[in-house]
Amino acid sequence: MLRALRSRNYRLFFAGQLVSLVGNWLTATATGWLVFRLTGSAAKLGMIGFASQFPTFLLSPFAGVLVDRWKLRRVLVATQAAAMLQSFTLAWLVLWNHATFVHLLILALVQGLINSVDIPARQAFVVQMLEDRADLPNAIALNSSMVNAARMLGPTAAALLIAAIHKNGEGWCFFLDGLSYIGVIAAFLAMTIVTAPRPPLRVPVLRALREGFDASFGFPPIRAVLLLLSIVSLGGVPYMVLMPVFAKNVLGGSEKLFGLLSSAAGAGALCGAIYLANRKSVRGMGRVLAMASGTFGAALILFANSRHIWLSASLLPICGFSMIVQMAGSNTLLQTLADDDKRGRIMAMFAMCFMGTVPIGSLLMGALASRVGPQMAVTIGGIACILGSTLFYLKLEQLRPHIIPIYVKRGIMPAVEGVQEATVATEHVTG
Repeated sequence: MLRALRSRNYRLFFAGQLVSLVGNWLTATATGWLVFRLTGSAAKLGMIGFASQFPTFLLSPFAGVLVDRWKLRRVLVATQAAAMLQSFTLAWLVLWNHATFVHLLILALVQGLINSVDIPARQAFVVQMLEDRADLPNAIALNSSMVNAARMLGPTAAALLIAAIHKNGEGWCFFLDGLSYIGVIAAFLAMTIVTAPRPPLRVPVLRALREGFDASFGFPPIRAVLLLLSIVSLGGVPYMVLMPVFAKNVLGGSEKLFGLLSSAAGAGALCGAIYLANRKSVRGMGRVLAMASGTFGAALILFANSRHIWLSASLLPICGFSMIVQMAGSNTLLQTLADDDKRGRIMAMFAMCFMGTVPIGSLLMGALASRVGPQMAVTIGGIACILGSTLFYLKLEQLRPHIIPIYVKRGIMPAVEGVQEATVATEHVTG
């Protein structure tokens, strides 16, 4: 389960990132509660979610071109330093009673700009941190484990801190987040990168951009994974932006219940990441993605219509588990299928379809919740996930003949077995 930690660089990254991610969840939780405290508006919660992630949708394809040109470690040190400054600015505004909704909206937009470069660079850099490329799926799963371990700790810590410090407790969450970036910056600087340098990408930017789109949406397996990811990110993932509304208005709780619900989803997501880390191969991942997407949709529908705290808290781990299996599983499959010279651009498309569509979904979810109520809004999102899962599952047999040669080339599947499976798959599709 921990085999990727054999690589020194990845161990450094793992340690520094774990601290930083707890800080990120402190900020995410505190921001949601602060916006709802200041405005009492579900629609404005959606606007904050939109502003923090929509730049990823617009800019990630261009960032992917740059990621394939630049030295990734330098890029990541710069993005982490910029994110640290953003968190300290948030802390100053809140602690000195200057924070307004407009300030929060602008800083959320700044964070989105930073993430549009950071996410594809971080995803592409994972390969360079590993001494054994076969550890890549495990490293991606461990990354997800980190995110969701932090997701368990961060919201609870934020809720307790906000409750304990009755005046501007959110500001201290932002301050601690700023401090947490020091560890991950130090980890990046301490790494020794010994992988062979990639040949420089010298084609014009627009041509490189077109090559990235062709590699992503012109190849059926990658296209299918990205489309399913987009549907789930648009319809399902934005339920999180309405968590303060469910905690306070639907279930009648306070910031402590908000932290509990967020941590419950994080606990399930951590279990999902552990499940992926224990998988020995990427084979069969397509069926896993289809099942996870359908389960996520069904759990969302049940959660949306629950009126009992214990039932809602019991359903959220299922939401978290299935959501992270879908997201991290998609990442693993894309990293496996991507060619090294286009990895940054393909992972930029991953960022666009994952983080980039979430803000659109957040804006729609917030607006829909204001019109038909949060329960119906989340129910509609769950139905979209189930429909996307069904369509993806029906396409799997047509995708296998495209995937099997890549698995054989990369040693994931023996050549003889690959020929047999490709033949069976082709005969099944053609009848």
